[in-house]
Amino acid sequence: MVGSTVLIMTSMAGSVDPLAAFEQIASHRRSSLRVDPDLAVSDELLDRLIAVAATAPNHKRTYPWRFRILTGDARSSLGEALAQDLLEAGQPEAKVDKARSKYLRAPVVLAVASVPGEDHTMTAENRDAVSAAIQTLLLGATAAGLASYWSTGAAMNSARVREFCGFDATDTLVGLLYLGWPTGDPPPIERPAPESVRIGNTTQTP
Repeated sequence: MVGSTVLIMTSMAGSVDPLAAFEQIASHRRSSLRVDPDLAVSDELLDRLIAVAATAPNHKRTYPWRFRILTGDARSSLGEALAQDLLEAGQPEAKVDKARSKYLRAPVVLAVASVPGEDHTMTAENRDAVSAAIQTLLLGATAAGLASYWSTGAAMNSARVREFCGFDATDTLVGLLYLGWPTGDPPPIERPAPESVRIGNTTQTP
């Protein structure tokens, strides 16, 4: 662990305010590929992160999330699967070459998909639940000292990527998550304040 991650964990250890500890984790969760590609992430930690991801809210209890853990040579095979689809789509050679190596940038890539529901509404709710699960996992990764990056793009519609990961043709790939031990902190960013409008009587009574 480096930089701000150490401060987060130290602060949490002495915190008497659980929300403040969570606020620190959430505010320090950043998309970052500044990781050591050769330093492994333990199976135990990955299993814990997936378990906590599955605590996300899920309407009708459909448990729609599907996880695939890709390490070692599986990462380059994943890239080759995407490259073949890009070739067939007539994409530029530079983009195809980048696809072949991009997943080697982190020691672990998690492919996360959502299963379809009984109707369009449930299918949309399933995907929402999987997105919530991904964010929960990313927050857990931050708490554990890992850097993370939620990748989407062309791979989300790649039939070969879906098949390589063992997902059904009807499943929706929601993200490819890079996970690894950080080698540095990402540059700071400023987020705009979210819109928050109170509707109705907000007067508090004793």
